[in-house]
Amino acid sequence: MALIITDVCINCDVCEPECPNDAIYQGEEIYEIHPQLCTECVGHFNESQCVVVCPVDCIHVDPANTETEAQLQLKYEGLMRLKS
Repeated sequence: MALIITDVCINCDVCEPECPNDAIYQGEEIYEIHPQLCTECVGHFNESQCVVVCPVDCIHVDPANTETEAQLQLKYEGLMRLKS
């Protein structure tokens, strides 16, 4: 499941540098998450780091991009192959 940032986002800039996959970027109004890059930190951490640091609880599972833990692991492995 990719995550999504809701319009509750206050543009505090703390989530973007925490993303190990560089999936978070500044959108037109608020930060956004690229679903093809988001693995919910599977392969990197036990918790989604953006969710951990978010002060306003605006990052949630994106119902339009649901994936199993196994699918997230495969996505992570594919992203790591591209980086090497």
